[in-house]
Amino acid sequence: MSEDRVWAEGLLIFYEIFKYLEEALDRLSHTLISDLDIPGMRRKEAFEKDLAFYLGSNWKDGYKPRESVCQYLKHLEKIEQENPYYLMSYIYHLYMGLLSGGQILRRKKVLLQKFSFSRKDSVEGMAVTEIDTSVSRLKREMTEAMNRIAEELDEETKQRLLDESKMVFILNNSIVHSVEGAGSVVAMKILKFASYGVLSALLFVYIKRMLVG
Repeated sequence: MSEDRVWAEGLLIFYEIFKYLEEALDRLSHTLISDLDIPGMRRKEAFEKDLAFYLGSNWKDGYKPRESVCQYLKHLEKIEQENPYYLMSYIYHLYMGLLSGGQILRRKKVLLQKFSFSRKDSVEGMAVTEIDTSVSRLKREMTEAMNRIAEELDEETKQRLLDESKMVFILNNSIVHSVEGAGSVVAMKILKFASYGVLSALLFVYIKRMLVG
């Protein structure tokens, strides 16, 4: 948050992941997975707005995702081909993490700029954390959607969702560590942006109970 270059790199690596997931939601709009596409949730355009702010309007010119991001995307492509429902682990964790951690980081950014915080205020370079509706409502609806879908899945698919939930954190960690200049403290802050609050064992237990119970 205190170094724009590092923050922009963090946005860049996660942009590719969120972009893939939102395109997958379009491809899978005819399936139960579409229940996870909560109105107001999508962040692709907000990522692009922030990246244009930090890197310039032509930031896509000559841009290629780094190797760690490509490996992440290959994994998403693989599991989508195997069973599209496995992508739900990534959709759930990444968006729930952004909705929670993004609001906290937004407040910190405002404090750094010495402004008073308001959910409706615009903060330059933080469009990805600007939610035009109730964050608590989005999180509640996403959880309810996950519960509904889980009721329709077999036990093997539920178990695989748990396995992929672990993989979310492994892959997030791999791309965060590719950010140049991000020391251990800064890297952890960026990681929290993508998966704030979902790294704890308590949430994993909750997800397991939700899917298996």
